[in-house]
Amino acid sequence: MDALRAIDGWNAGVAAAGVAGPGAVVATHGAQNAELPWASVTKLLTGLALLVALEEGTVDLDEAAGPPGSTLRHLLAHASGLPVDGDQPLTGPGRRRIYSNTGIELAARLLEERAEMPFADYFVHAVVRPLGLTGRLAGSPAHGYRGPLADLLSLGRELLEPTLVAPETLTEAATVQFPGLSGVLPGLGRMEPNDWGLTFELRDAKSPHWTGRRNSERTFGHFGASGTFLWVDPDAGFACALLTERRFGDWAKEAWPAFGDAVLAELGA
Repeated sequence: MDALRAIDGWNAGVAAAGVAGPGAVVATHGAQNAELPWASVTKLLTGLALLVALEEGTVDLDEAAGPPGSTLRHLLAHASGLPVDGDQPLTGPGRRRIYSNTGIELAARLLEERAEMPFADYFVHAVVRPLGLTGRLAGSPAHGYRGPLADLLSLGRELLEPTLVAPETLTEAATVQFPGLSGVLPGLGRMEPNDWGLTFELRDAKSPHWTGRRNSERTFGHFGASGTFLWVDPDAGFACALLTERRFGDWAKEAWPAFGDAVLAELGA
């Protein structure tokens, strides 16, 4: 795909990009074997592990977790009131969308307690091995995964056509939780509303956004400060993944949406 070659002009150091459909990888470009930090895209893998645990009955979305009055659902939807990093709430649960690494870490800790095993072990058994991933979680379940482009594309295919959880479970995860909450989308500014699913950031009608104008409002995914993203557009039927060594910044706010539009245009979507 010619659209993927745009990464060569981004001065992004080591970089790789690819597109996948439900059944196969469509195209790739760049450093296929480079294992780079996923940063907050890790949350998609952690969220998937928690969805597996939900279906197993190990955890319940509406059980108490985190600050007083908060549930696991609040933690996964960045609606618990916790700050980005820290355990002192800034507000009560369900009042604002405050992006929180701590919330995701507490969700993983709850799973650890319920499953009676380290989260990293559950993560491997529930997600890494079934999807054939070759990277590893080194540190926080909110931002500690490192892996190659193939891992991102495997995750994208899973989120287009799930095999680890029921389609209904994935649909719930990609549906707005606590509708109407406003908040800051990191790196892009205040959104009203700042819609979020269960660890999945939802495009909806947000503007500006890191996905393209051609992306449907049902697009979901995540980006990482390390210069990484994965978006899944269920209407178009494609997932697009990016790994770079260039940290997210003003350059990405211009380059990434245009990149997404070029990819979808070339795919005829």
